[in-house]
Amino acid sequence: MNDQVHHSAAAGYKTAADTYIKGRPDYPPQVSQWLTQTLGLDSHKTVIDLGAGTGKFTGRLVATDAQVIAVEPVAQMLEKLSAAWPQVLAVSGTATDLPLPDASVDAVVCAQAFHWFATPEALSEIARVLKPGGKLGLIWNLRDTQVSWVPKLDAIVNALEGDTPRYYTGQWRQVFPHPAFGPLHLQQFHHGHTGSPEDVIFNRVRSTSFIAALPQAQRDKVDEQIRALIASEPALRGRHVLTVPYETAAYVAVKGG
Repeated sequence: MNDQVHHSAAAGYKTAADTYIKGRPDYPPQVSQWLTQTLGLDSHKTVIDLGAGTGKFTGRLVATDAQVIAVEPVAQMLEKLSAAWPQVLAVSGTATDLPLPDASVDAVVCAQAFHWFATPEALSEIARVLKPGGKLGLIWNLRDTQVSWVPKLDAIVNALEGDTPRYYTGQWRQVFPHPAFGPLHLQQFHHGHTGSPEDVIFNRVRSTSFIAALPQAQRDKVDEQIRALIASEPALRGRHVLTVPYETAAYVAVKGG
């Protein structure tokens, strides 16, 4: 199965599961309405949390009362998810090999994940397990680049991405339109990730797959660059609590729609 997982994810997320939990932001409250109204989730529905990771988004799905099936290929991440959400069926699988019957679920949600497996084959497999009229939800949290220091932080991270697929490049969009799905519809929300600089900046960067996969000396250099950025920015310097601004992009496409 690891042959189907990008090397950055396979290597980085094996060691970064704890850091991922500490450093990743939550999702804004409007997402609850998006799940229940736009995706139609309720106690009568079944939803796949695809590329579920440590379960950062799983709780949002559980809160809809839908039956949740979490699918994740990295064993270390799946272990964290199972511990956090024991009531959820957590299974090992990938977007091109879902361990579920045809037309068996009402929705598939990919939170912070679809860019990893944005291929026609993955969309066809997702369509296979969706019921007619079923919905595909794609959602990402993104640092808000309208705030002046955010692009400087992004530049430190992006310089090391190599061939890792990323949301911001827009490459994932190339698989649309797909014959199994109608057009993508976008909703956007804004929120902030508040906490210590260690968590909301350092651990967020450290939890990035290709950063986590670097040798220790290179990871230390990234920390040094971030410390220098914080020291140079009045909005960040000397603060024990920071809010990193985020925007959330939430897309939906309907099978056959």
